[in-house]
Amino acid sequence: MTSKEDFERCAELIEQAEGLLITAGAGMGVDAGLPDFHGLEGFWRAYPALGKARIRLDEIASPDAFNTDPELAWGFYGHRLNLYRNTPPHDGYRILREWAGWMPQGAFVFTSNVDGLFQKAGFDAERIVECHGTIHRMQCLTPCSSKLHPAEGIEVTVDEASCRVVSPLPRCPDCGGLLRPNIMMFGDWGWLPQVTQAQQQRLEKWLDQTKRIVVVEMGAGRHIPTVRHFSQGVGMPLIRINPSDPELDGACGASLPLGALDALHAIAALLE
Repeated sequence: MTSKEDFERCAELIEQAEGLLITAGAGMGVDAGLPDFHGLEGFWRAYPALGKARIRLDEIASPDAFNTDPELAWGFYGHRLNLYRNTPPHDGYRILREWAGWMPQGAFVFTSNVDGLFQKAGFDAERIVECHGTIHRMQCLTPCSSKLHPAEGIEVTVDEASCRVVSPLPRCPDCGGLLRPNIMMFGDWGWLPQVTQAQQQRLEKWLDQTKRIVVVEMGAGRHIPTVRHFSQGVGMPLIRINPSDPELDGACGASLPLGALDALHAIAALLE
C-alpha cells in the first residue's frame, strides 16, 4: 500500500539531490509496450513459437543458438530489433530528463535494457551505461576481431508464426561469418565488452564528482539482479519503483510498489 508520505519522501529526495542516477531494468520498458519476459510463461506468451517448442530464454538468448540454429536465433533477436526500432519512449523518460535538468550535475543512466530507449528519449549517450550491451550494435559471432558494427542498415524479416528469419542472415563485413548483437547473452564468452567498459569508466568519474545523488531505480527485478545490486552498491538514497519487488533490502530511501510511469507521474505532480 502506497501512502502520500511515500510520494512526499520521493519528492524530497529528488529536490535535495545535485545529481540523478537513473537505474532501469526490463520493467522500465513495459509502459512503452515492451515485453519484460517475467517468468517462463511470460516469455512464452511473448514468443509463442518458442513456447510451443519449449525453448527457454536462456537457450535462445545464447551464442550457442546462433551456432546450432541461426535462423531461429536471428528470428528472436531480429524481432526484438524491429520492435525496439519502432517503439517510442513513454512519458516517464521525459519526466526524468526534466528532473535532471534542474540538477547541477545532471543525470547518468545505468540500465540492463538493450533497447536504446534512453538515447531515443534524448539522454546524452555519453552518460548511459548499457551493462548488457545493446541490440543497436553488432559483432562477429566468432569473433574474428574486436571490431563492432552499427546496426543501421541491417534489416531482417521475421516470420512471427515460426520466429524464424526469412531474409538473408546478417554477415560480418570483415570475414563473412555470422553477425550477432553486441549483447551479453547467457553462457557468453565471446561478448566484446569494450563499449560497456568505457561507459562504466565515465560513470565512475561522474560518481566521484557528484556529492548528493539520488538513485531512481525502475523495473529492476530479482531474477537477473544486476541493476538492483548496482543501485544499492552506490550507497546513496534510493527510490525503488517496482510493482512486484519494491523492498529496499536494507537500503535507505523510499519504495513504491507501482509501474514506472504511474510512479513518475505521481512524484512529478508533487514536484510541480
